[in-house]
Amino acid sequence: MRYLLPFLVVISLHAAELKPGGTDELRQPQLAVGHGKVALAYGSGSAIWFRSSADEGRTFTAPVKVADMGALALGRHRGPRVTILSDALLITAVVAREPSHAEHAHGLPEKGELTVWRSTDNGKTWTRTGTINDVPAAAEEGLHAIAADAKGNLFAAWLDHRGKGTELYGARSIDGGRTWSKNVRIYASPDGTICQCCDPSIALDEQGVIHVMWRNVLDGSRDFYLAESKDGEHFGAARKLGEGTWKLNACPMDGGGMAFDQGKLITAWRRESEIFLDRPGDKEVGLGEGKDVAIAASSKGVYVIWSSLKGIRLLAPGTKTAVKLADDGGFPAVAGLPDGSALAAWEENSSIRIERLP
Repeated sequence: MRYLLPFLVVISLHAAELKPGGTDELRQPQLAVGHGKVALAYGSGSAIWFRSSADEGRTFTAPVKVADMGALALGRHRGPRVTILSDALLITAVVAREPSHAEHAHGLPEKGELTVWRSTDNGKTWTRTGTINDVPAAAEEGLHAIAADAKGNLFAAWLDHRGKGTELYGARSIDGGRTWSKNVRIYASPDGTICQCCDPSIALDEQGVIHVMWRNVLDGSRDFYLAESKDGEHFGAARKLGEGTWKLNACPMDGGGMAFDQGKLITAWRRESEIFLDRPGDKEVGLGEGKDVAIAASSKGVYVIWSSLKGIRLLAPGTKTAVKLADDGGFPAVAGLPDGSALAAWEENSSIRIERLP
């Protein structure tokens, strides 16, 4: 069934602002581009919402409520993810019937499950198709990533609680998200846990190789690591990213992102108070102070966007200095567009701001 939420859209030549129609904030926007479509998913209260664009983000459809299960993992890089396939749209999120009231739960779902919804009518209606984690409540932390290759094969990864400490688990779907494989453990730290509240990232290359990135806990440091798999079942040894290290006895609640620039993997992440770009095997490059970085690539090159005390910052292709996109805002997302430009979205004053980037 389709539900509509009242909203106000303020549109300029390059920007739109989606404002809440009720008391709940619009949070954690996620973008996807592919197969001639642009998709936007976000959360509001305990509900998952979807909008799409047929003109590369210049205008969007009215909002459609995907689901409201009662409790939704939302905030600090949690929230719904959207994926575009050739014949369907997918949204994944960690949900439950009730929020947890445990100490330090901060509104997370009680025994949350990583759940999948599919749409075959361009997002007008959605059907819940199942749960990805095969141990109940294993994905309750609410931090996950999902990506698809050119053939429509999907891989999801999440922070998993089935063991004594937080581990990284994953699963594959070869039927468009209808069913999922037996869960596989991608990585378990010899120190007993990976970073407990930093979201993982996934990227699938043209050959279908799965690249997964996460923040580790090892020898008192919280640095990013990368592992790859050709079949979604067997992952190679984890490799540390970057030459520096972050000695930290706490979780910064800040993941990173990955993209392919002319077929070469490039990663973006935070260490201490600085944002870095890193091509595995090369020396990392510092971009400036900030957090909550997102990255995307188009035919023009790489777009990197993050938040800082100076507002939302952007490093565009062919430039060496970041510019300010907005005075305020957080948790940006970015996706490359077919014309070589990019589309960005972020939280701003309880609303979501969307802007086309040159």
